[in-house]
Amino acid sequence: MKDALILVDIQKDYFPGGAMELAGMEQAVQKASLLLDRFRKEKRPVFHVQHLSLRPGAAFFLPNTKGAEIHESVLPAKDEIVVQKHFPNSFRETGLLDHLRKAEVRELVFCGAMSHMCIDATVRAAFDLDFSCTVIADACATRDLEFQGMKVEAANVHAAFMAALAAVYAKVISAEQKIPA
Repeated sequence: MKDALILVDIQKDYFPGGAMELAGMEQAVQKASLLLDRFRKEKRPVFHVQHLSLRPGAAFFLPNTKGAEIHESVLPAKDEIVVQKHFPNSFRETGLLDHLRKAEVRELVFCGAMSHMCIDATVRAAFDLDFSCTVIADACATRDLEFQGMKVEAANVHAAFMAALAAVYAKVISAEQKIPA
């Protein structure tokens, strides 16, 4: 089955000094970069998803800002498609599905951010579109959340969302499991 790597929102605002710094983003991008290198060496399809926030009051990924740029560790090659999105689901109002169908891809390998938002929404949508999905857990990152006055640490947010995706929607593995040394 032909697979493709989908790098979701690996953008500068999520890194130290950015407008929405995530816990573990620097470690996640190291793993994503290894995956990207492997897919490129094996000439497998790679798709980059870039979020541009258009909603009123948005504080990060603003169009034409440095923070919205794709991080230099995973910059797209000339032949790699960049899909721009404005919603958490990378398929909503984008050409991603058409690109994947044209490439005759059936399995999607996901990495990026945020685990609890765009990774979750995109993986669930891909599953509903009948793709086989794999999430590289250590190549994804998120942030602390708060619910009803309770702080939920980023590690717990990440673990909960990876567990939820692993229940039905995707195989959730490490980068090492996907690309053994």
